[in-house]
Amino acid sequence: MATINNGDNKRYRGLIISIALFLSLIGALLAFTFYTSSLLERNTVLIDQTNQVANSAQSVIKDLFDLDSSYGEDTNSPHIQRVLERLEQNTALINNTLTAIGEGGTITDDADGKTYKLPSVSGSAQESVQAANQQWQLLEPRIETYLKDADNVLVDSSDDLTQAVEQAKTSSLLMNESLDDLTNEVFDDAERQANTIRLIQALGVVAIFAYFLIFVFFFVRRLRETDAEAFAARRETQEIMETVNTGLFLLDKDLNIGQQHSRALNGIVGSDRLAGENFTNVLRGRISDKDLKTTQQFIEQLYNPRVKEKLVDSLNPLHKVMLHNSSDDKGLNNRFLDFKFSRVYENKDIARILVNVNDVSDAVYLEQRLEKERSQNDMQIEMLTTILNVNPKIINEFISNTQAHIERMNNILKNPGSSQYELEGKLKAIYREMHSLKGEASALKLHSFTKIASEAEDKLHALQNQGQLSGNDFLQLAVHLDDLLSLSNTIATLGERINRSAPPKAATAKTTIASSDDILNSSVSKAPVANHQPVNSIDTDGGLEIDLDNENDDRLSFYNEFAKEIAARQGKQVQLKSNTLTQTEIPAHLAKPIKEISIQLLRNAVVHGIEAPSVRHSAGKTEVGTIDLEVQDNGSDVTLVVQDDGQGIDYDSIRNKLSTEGRFSEEEASQLSQGDLLKQLFSSGFSTKEHADEDGGRGVGLDIIKAQVKDYNGKLNVNSELGQMTRFVITLPKA
Repeated sequence: MATINNGDNKRYRGLIISIALFLSLIGALLAFTFYTSSLLERNTVLIDQTNQVANSAQSVIKDLFDLDSSYGEDTNSPHIQRVLERLEQNTALINNTLTAIGEGGTITDDADGKTYKLPSVSGSAQESVQAANQQWQLLEPRIETYLKDADNVLVDSSDDLTQAVEQAKTSSLLMNESLDDLTNEVFDDAERQANTIRLIQALGVVAIFAYFLIFVFFFVRRLRETDAEAFAARRETQEIMETVNTGLFLLDKDLNIGQQHSRALNGIVGSDRLAGENFTNVLRGRISDKDLKTTQQFIEQLYNPRVKEKLVDSLNPLHKVMLHNSSDDKGLNNRFLDFKFSRVYENKDIARILVNVNDVSDAVYLEQRLEKERSQNDMQIEMLTTILNVNPKIINEFISNTQAHIERMNNILKNPGSSQYELEGKLKAIYREMHSLKGEASALKLHSFTKIASEAEDKLHALQNQGQLSGNDFLQLAVHLDDLLSLSNTIATLGERINRSAPPKAATAKTTIASSDDILNSSVSKAPVANHQPVNSIDTDGGLEIDLDNENDDRLSFYNEFAKEIAARQGKQVQLKSNTLTQTEIPAHLAKPIKEISIQLLRNAVVHGIEAPSVRHSAGKTEVGTIDLEVQDNGSDVTLVVQDDGQGIDYDSIRNKLSTEGRFSEEEASQLSQGDLLKQLFSSGFSTKEHADEDGGRGVGLDIIKAQVKDYNGKLNVNSELGQMTRFVITLPKA
């Protein structure tokens, strides 16, 4: 860029110098013309003054003759006075003019009142002036002598007049000859000067015209060379622009695209009209309004010289951005484009922004595919780790329970229901099933399961707060159920592959997930839709071996790891104790509800009961919280007891939350008994936790426990001491 500027400066310097010389020639010629015109004018004035002297001399002689012939006439007569006055004026005029002509002085023209400087005469012209002046010096004293007493009647001036007349006869002829010679010589000199001026002017015009031709020829040739260079450079640029596979263009401060851009840009951006278009108009509707606004601000910062280019480049909003189809994109898919912005400088000023655009769709899709495969591999490794480290029966129970949960949620989606009450009932039932499934997956550290279930819970929670429900609102849940079922089948398949000695059969579910038509029809039809098959149970010898002697120990270890993992996420420390879990045989039909209730109560104890270590230390407790989980066989029923030494149930906090959420007014909440408050605590969607996370805060855990106890005709008892402990006692009949 600096080399180009220096070349331009040299070329412009030569042009300026040539024009200056051309103008100097014209100026010199004009100055010479003005000077010679002034000289000719002075010569003209000299000729005029010479003629005027000659005329004045003739007038003097005439007046002298007139006075001589009129001698004796009254001197006061108008005629005599007029002649005397004219004689005096002409005498003075001849004196002044001859002096000015001889010395080259200044003279005032009576006609226009201008003052002129007469040129100095020399040579024969000067001799003619001296000869005329000599004759005048002979005549002028006699005229002065006569004029002295001409108008005095007492003095006889006839002799003086006669002498003046006689002298005038001689001097006037000689003066006229001398003045004629002077006029001729001045005229000849003026003519010579005029010829010289015309010659010099002609030569000057020829020189100027010749210089002009040379100037035009030289610079036209230079212009042609420059045009040829520019054309060659433009052709090279055009060839580059037509050849490169990336999109190249320039942006000005107003975000207008330059007139030149690469041919590939049209195909990359998907528009035939780009030159001169505004960049924001090209992108509007094809990226989000937020990204568009950020792009405008980003380019403004690029034009800010105080902002470092490398620093602002990290804020590029168009890095691998998806460009949506426009009306001009004829059948093209959405593409990922990568825009790179670079400053273009002129000297030290930022002139434009060079934009380089690449279609990176293939690379992005490859990254996405690799990321998906990586995620699937991580998921399978996670599942394999769980299978290898957890008792096979627990795995089989999880698979069976998962498929049962999915089956129940699937049936709930298909069940008819169109009223708000029925839709809300469906929502609560699905919420409980999903939360139970998430609890078991979280206990096994199956984060893929937990993530999908959490995402489904987020949507369920949004529907719960939505108010008015419709059948369309449940469509999105079918995708999550399908994903969960697929993961369950994957675990079953991996379990079979691990056990090489097992027969080659896969314990996969055959549930048909509800379609969109099933869900929509269920919200308007009263007849149940039965287009699914029952879930196949997992055979205990279908691929996972079971060690019955260690089953209960593994179950206790399972609960202990589950509680500690939740505590680690919550920033707490817990220890699970149980004296009866490994000693008590739980009936088969109660194993599932007791497991689900235990998981929910353990999570509830860690999240809501046990305090943070610093809080426990301030209260005089050990930093590690204790949770007791006991199972007792009382003959006709089984009792589950879960007790923690945490903060207990804060009934005032429940009252405040009820009034804050608008379920009750402050006055109504203050009148609620502890039993009423417990009922609210067990209601769906209510939680004292401020913010929901993976482990709690959605108000579903206790609702699940209440539903399970009700389904099995059991009893639920809660005992709590504020700041000391909370105990849940669940009694389920064996019958």
